[in-house]
Amino acid sequence: MTDKALVGIVMGSDSDLETMQETTKVLEKFGISYEVNIISAHRTPQRAHEYAVSAEKRGLEVIIAAAGGAAHLAGVMAAWTVLPVIGVPMQTQLSGGLDSLLSMVQMPGGVPVACVATGKAGAKNAALLAAQIIGIKYSEVREKMRTYKQKMADEVEEKNRKIKEAKSG
Repeated sequence: MTDKALVGIVMGSDSDLETMQETTKVLEKFGISYEVNIISAHRTPQRAHEYAVSAEKRGLEVIIAAAGGAAHLAGVMAAWTVLPVIGVPMQTQLSGGLDSLLSMVQMPGGVPVACVATGKAGAKNAALLAAQIIGIKYSEVREKMRTYKQKMADEVEEKNRKIKEAKSG
């Protein structure tokens, strides 16, 4: 694989960083290089444009965009690039993140944004989805994903075995 960033993580505010650390943990586990930037769709629109239009040329293969409230960052990225964009809606005080979620999933036809759950679960799933996308090209990532999924299945089977033992014991 490459040391050059394959995933671009952008977030609307540094307040999103704690949640998005779940993304970076998973990408590191899979050996996927990434970059992190704070870019606001509303406060730094020119920067958002420049980032999105240069992403492919810089070697990125997936963009993960986190934002809360109006949550336009993922849509702005998707409007300016042909790369897959995964939106992570941030939890908000207003409605627990429902506002962010609805802003991301209501993209107009022709400007797709893959959208995951709000908060930390979504941040983790965004990284896993990015790994699956990157795994199409990089077999070592695909094999790590296969191992990851098998480990999850094995853990469930072990829990099931323990419950059955406790019930019969």
